[in-house]
Amino acid sequence: MNLFNPAEDENVSMVHPEYFIISGLSGVPHIKLYYVFLFVVYTLSVLANGTVMTVICLDRRLQTPKYVAVFNLAFVDLFGSSALVPKLLDVFLLGNRRVPFRSCLALLFFCYTCLSMQSFNLVALAYDRLLAIIFPLHYQVRMTHRFMLSLILGFWLLVAVLVAVATGLLTRLSFCKSVVINSYFCDHGQIYRLACNSHYPNYVVSCVYPVVIFWLPLAFILLSYVAIGCTLAKVAAVQERLKAFRTCAAHLSLVAIYFIPLLITFTLMENIHPDGRIVNLSLTSVFPPVLNPVIYTLQTQEIKESLSRLVRSARRGKQVGRSKVWTATK
Repeated sequence: MNLFNPAEDENVSMVHPEYFIISGLSGVPHIKLYYVFLFVVYTLSVLANGTVMTVICLDRRLQTPKYVAVFNLAFVDLFGSSALVPKLLDVFLLGNRRVPFRSCLALLFFCYTCLSMQSFNLVALAYDRLLAIIFPLHYQVRMTHRFMLSLILGFWLLVAVLVAVATGLLTRLSFCKSVVINSYFCDHGQIYRLACNSHYPNYVVSCVYPVVIFWLPLAFILLSYVAIGCTLAKVAAVQERLKAFRTCAAHLSLVAIYFIPLLITFTLMENIHPDGRIVNLSLTSVFPPVLNPVIYTLQTQEIKESLSRLVRSARRGKQVGRSKVWTATK
């Protein structure tokens, strides 16, 4: 069977609609206040992630393999929320619920790519902590800039290919009935269920995709922390254990923020009201991008020290500039 052109295998005529209609959360009272809240969260996300990226770029002490992954996490959060939230507000707050077919597929691709990369970023950070704690003497040799950049690039390539396949399979479907998507964006599962020809390949992708993108990374992260815990249990000094745990606390917080809402949603999928599912998933899409940089700013001593140095440097620069102006006016 030709997955991308089923018309060669079946006597069907391909019908691609001019647009899809996003209908999630229709009729919910005072829902516009929720969209205003999402806009506020998005604004904070842009400021917070922009700050983290700027600090890492300006401070050469933070240009280490670990902060390559942190920078990429901030970039993905910024890019993903910018791909989703403005369009979400345009659809629901401004009432432009009709999304052209190709624009809908493009939105799906970028949203799913960024959501998936958040998962693999957490894997990269978990591997960094695993090497730092279990193999501290070999950390500098194994965890290099080249290795981390190759790892991040490999994750980007893997995610892009997987999401491109899922998006491409939607083009083989014929939509001859409803074009209404009961979600807050162009959701893959909601779209392929609208097709009037066979969507079995899309169904297979929808089953395989969560395993590869969510469950395997989560399993690796949990196993890495089991190994870290076993290593720390062999350390005699309590202070050393606490110091090592603090280095992992920020990362564990990010893991919990990202995976727990997804676990709740997909475990209780059949028992959650559709509107409740949409709200939960929309919050999952916008809250991690604003909380991730806040957690790293508040819990990571290196970034706090870097911020302090940059602020002091900026103040000294202003004082020098004022003194030069004062001298010139005399």
